[in-house]
Amino acid sequence: MTDTADAHRGASASRKGLVRRWVRRGAIGVGLVVVVAGGVAWGVYAKLDSNITPDEAAAAELARYEKERPASLVRGAQNILVIGSDSRAGSGNRRYGKDSGTERSDTTILLHLSSDHRSATAVSIPRDLMVDVPGCRRSDGRRSEPMFAMFNYAFQVGGSACTVRTVERMTNIRMDHHLVIDFHGFKEMVDALDGVEICLSKPIDDKAAKLRLPAGKVTLDGEQALGYVRARKSLGNGSDTDRMDRQQRFLAALVHKAQSNDVLLNPVRLYPVLDAATSSLTTDPALANLRGLYELARGVRDIPTERVQFLTVPRESYVYNANRDQLVEPEAERLFERLRIDAPVEVVNSTEKSQGSPRGSSHKRSSGEDQKSGAKGSDEPGGSTSPAPTFRGSTAAENPCG
Repeated sequence: MTDTADAHRGASASRKGLVRRWVRRGAIGVGLVVVVAGGVAWGVYAKLDSNITPDEAAAAELARYEKERPASLVRGAQNILVIGSDSRAGSGNRRYGKDSGTERSDTTILLHLSSDHRSATAVSIPRDLMVDVPGCRRSDGRRSEPMFAMFNYAFQVGGSACTVRTVERMTNIRMDHHLVIDFHGFKEMVDALDGVEICLSKPIDDKAAKLRLPAGKVTLDGEQALGYVRARKSLGNGSDTDRMDRQQRFLAALVHKAQSNDVLLNPVRLYPVLDAATSSLTTDPALANLRGLYELARGVRDIPTERVQFLTVPRESYVYNANRDQLVEPEAERLFERLRIDAPVEVVNSTEKSQGSPRGSSHKRSSGEDQKSGAKGSDEPGGSTSPAPTFRGSTAAENPCG
């Protein structure tokens, strides 16, 4: 009996030892998987993080002029200046023309995110708008003289810092962040989304823009999308107004595509979009990392498309040159004031234009309309309020195909 019991105890101990070895090996295996997965995740994070170029020179220049910059008035609200660069530098951009060594701002948008994260307003600034450009530091270290010039001169002479200062002077709105994106990155981002669908009222056969598209619903790849948003003289009526309208319609379609396909919640679909986007970005240092961009994206991902609005600053033909623009006042200041204090901005469809009204102008609704919409009016002595202005524009929820 004793020998049998000893044999059983020995066999049991052997089995326990075998189980412990299996558990240890399993734990080591799981640990290795976790380490490898963690290593892959860290590698992906490091890759995307290193893609972004911090705009240190602009940060230093803006710090130099900190005392003259506007103050942020509303906690939690953010204003981001998005600059599309027409640089021809780099192999991906050379097909769009010779690299003259000078960059210009092809597209500039002031993006306002409300403090409650319930609305986003994207305001296009025409590159031909006549504005006061301050004296700025050139790339060679010299200083330019203050000048009344076209808006895109600011980027040409002093890069992103000069553009930020010009916008802040014009609007008296503090720019919390800025980012610059180039041609190649725009194309890659569209391709990473498997194209973006738009609707054309008539066919396009445009040699200058390298576009040949049928009427109706069309899915644009990156190259086609770039031609569509950049063409100016050969599409539409040839004006910058028409070009900005197209850009706004395309951005609305881009937002709709990203949200409808759950790109932000699908790592497999999100990575190529992030890789394309970050590879083409130059941002202020606070945004020049994935954490900064994630915090920004988290603040806008749940905004309903009907509250993502697009409009252009109220402007009209410049009095001394019909090929240039000037702000329409007091409409422009009404818009800037509402963005400054984070008040609601209401837009009406851009096709609903009043005959003889200036481009991008605003109008006031009746008190009844204002109360229906819930928009806040401006405070006045005696407790009365004035109707909130509305501006011609569109939302990301609008479907141009009907």
